Amino acid sequence: MTVLLYTHQSCLEHDPGEGHPERPERLSAVLDALAAPIFSALDLREAPLATSDQLNLVHNRAYVEQILFGIPSLGKLQLDHDTVVSPGSGEAALRAAGAVCAAVDAVMEGTAKRVFCAVRPPGHHAEPNRAMGFCLFNNIAIGAAHALDMYGIERLAIIDFDVHHGNGTQIIFAQETKVLLVGSQQMPLYPGTGTRSEVGVGNIVNMPLAPGSGGKEFEVQWRTHGLPRLVSFEPDLILLSAGFDGHRDDPLSQLNLVGADYAWLTNEIVEISERSAGGRIISSLEGGYNLAALSDACAAHVAALL
Repeated sequence: MTVLLYTHQSCLEHDPGEGHPERPERLSAVLDALAAPIFSALDLREAPLATSDQLNLVHNRAYVEQILFGIPSLGKLQLDHDTVVSPGSGEAALRAAGAVCAAVDAVMEGTAKRVFCAVRPPGHHAEPNRAMGFCLFNNIAIGAAHALDMYGIERLAIIDFDVHHGNGTQIIFAQETKVLLVGSQQMPLYPGTGTRSEVGVGNIVNMPLAPGSGGKEFEVQWRTHGLPRLVSFEPDLILLSAGFDGHRDDPLSQLNLVGADYAWLTNEIVEISERSAGGRIISSLEGGYNLAALSDACAAHVAALL
């Protein structure tokens, strides 16, 4: 069974500056982990540039132009208190979004069943006209919109297990009945959204986790709320916002997850995907800011995809 790995050297050129958590070394750590012999079956592909049409499925045209034309030729530009761009950020963001769209094409055309996109900057906080939370373009939402637009998908599920709520993805799809969005996140924590009462048009399932929660609490929420909803939805395609910052060693959160917890959830999603989606899963890297923890958790996730 073919599993593709989309990435690009340009994603290392996005540099928010010294001391910033979302640093290029994150992607290097992931790629080093995935270079181990147990991942030899991964089929490495170069992430293409997202097109304007793909970006505009999710983001306002004026916003896309503002981001891309505003990339500095030298130095850094601060977009908000924690989102910074550098000369390499524009191409990195286009490659990150382009990877997920190419992954959609690959699984829908039968080239592969599953894909992992090792890209940065992350995306799930980006709103239609706003960069935030280290994110410029909402990679997973762009890929999902591409799948709906190009392939007529009727039931698309987005699973988000990043420790921070994917507010941008929720805003984008809150009124879209063809999309089910299921996510677990620590609360309280940035960006302050993701309560159980946020249900969209009945297509959103939020599972807040209290600080200090570990694998047991994580599994209870997913077994009780997330996975049954995914099963009943019977998705034709599953996309994952794969954030690993709920790891017990991550500096930006207070959960106590380990690699085995991410492997467990991934295995459950793989099993469900085989029942209704032909096994089709696309996963894209979101958060994870301790390099050793990120390497461990991401490797466990991709091993489960394999």
